[in-house]
Formats: sequence, structure tokens, C-alpha cells
Amino acid sequence: MAWLLVVVAGFLETGFAVCLKLSHGFTRLWPTVAFAAFALGSFGLLTLSLKKLDVGPAYAVWTGIGAAGTAIYGMIFLDDLVSTLKIVSITLVIVGVIGLQLSGSSQ
Repeated sequence: MAWLLVVVAGFLETGFAVCLKLSHGFTRLWPTVAFAAFALGSFGLLTLSLKKLDVGPAYAVWTGIGAAGTAIYGMIFLDDLVSTLKIVSITLVIVGVIGLQLSGSSQ
């Protein structure tokens, strides 16, 4: 259950990163409100998961999902540059996160 919380928190991190961009420096109300909701949810779920998980693997999974998810979202929906190097790098982040999770906590 703790790992499920980390995964959901990682997807919420993607949400808060995207909303942070869409808020244009907190000058747009609804993206700013969404940013705050996603951030609170993400940090809250991560905090709950850390009661049972080692911090290193859990944090790596959380940031990995957030970073990869944000980069993928940006390429698909925000016209961010798509390149072979970026795709390979995202893949390496995901592989690294999986490796850390497999070698880390068993809970």
C-alpha cells in the first residue's frame, strides 16, 4: 500500500509541475489553485508513505515519476522539444527508479 501512495504522489507531482508552468508565475488563478492542490496531495501522500518505506528509494520513485511524467506531458501537450536524447534520458530515469525500488525496501 505504501508504494501505491508513492506512485500516486508521483503522478500528482507531474500535475503540480504542469500547473506551475500554466500559472505563469502565479498570475492565473485556476492553474495556481490546481498547483496548490496537487502539491499538497503529492507531499501529503509521500509523507504518509515514508512512515513505512526507506526514504531513498521512495523519494527516487516519487521524483522519477514526477520528472518523467512532466517531460512526457510537456512533449505531448505543451509543444516541448522532442528528441532522441530526451526520450533515452527519460527511459534511463525510469530504469534507474525501477532499479532503486527493486534493490531497496521490500515493503
